[in-house]
Amino acid sequence: METGIDHRAARALLEWQMELGADEAILDAPVDRYSLDPAPAPVSAAARPASPPPALPEAKADPVTEARSAAAAAPDLAALADAQAAFEHCELKRGARNFVFADGDPAARVMIIGEAPGREEDIEGRPFVGRAGQLLDKMLTAIGMSRTAPDHDRAVYIANILPWRPPSNRTPDAAEIAMMLPFVERHVALANPDIVVLMGNTPCQALLGQTGITRLRGRWAEVLGRPALPTFHPAYLLRTPSAKREAWADLLTLKARLEGKG
Repeated sequence: METGIDHRAARALLEWQMELGADEAILDAPVDRYSLDPAPAPVSAAARPASPPPALPEAKADPVTEARSAAAAAPDLAALADAQAAFEHCELKRGARNFVFADGDPAARVMIIGEAPGREEDIEGRPFVGRAGQLLDKMLTAIGMSRTAPDHDRAVYIANILPWRPPSNRTPDAAEIAMMLPFVERHVALANPDIVVLMGNTPCQALLGQTGITRLRGRWAEVLGRPALPTFHPAYLLRTPSAKREAWADLLTLKARLEGKG
């Protein structure tokens, strides 16, 4: 005797199951779940293996701390230049052509600190070689000094707060100054000049914590344990020729101090 159901009954049963929500066949054959092994007993919390603690987020590197450590480890100017050139936290490095460290005589009595390289400095890899640098050379010659003088007493050593050119020669921001400051401080300590000349607002901001060069210029201060003279940046003098008289007065003040008359 035939025990199956006809197609009409099968279709009716299928439609009935679909109305109940069973709209997908999981297996080709039915499963007798009563014949399956019982589910394992739940594991108590005490018996469970301890899960590892969540990983702590990796601490972000502090650029100023890393700069301070790298600068302090440099035993001489060559090592300091290498350490600063390898410093990866300053974004200016990615857009600059060249690293600009210093120029002149490292043993000179006078160290001049400017702001940052410009276009010509970025191309050549030396500070103060553009129009402002040419004016600086003329200013120094007027008081008997030069970056190429063989005599340490008449030579100068020149560097900047930033060794990489900011885009469009913009003014360095506070974060850029802060991360380069440890290198500048170590630079001054290793060169060990008798006098530091701060040219423009940026070196005054970095090393004196003050701005307002028209107010600060010509007034002796102390930077890193040595006398410092703020004065106008040559680039400012190119834009404002009327300020050259005051800059000349500052140069005479510097000369008098070097000769023991100031």
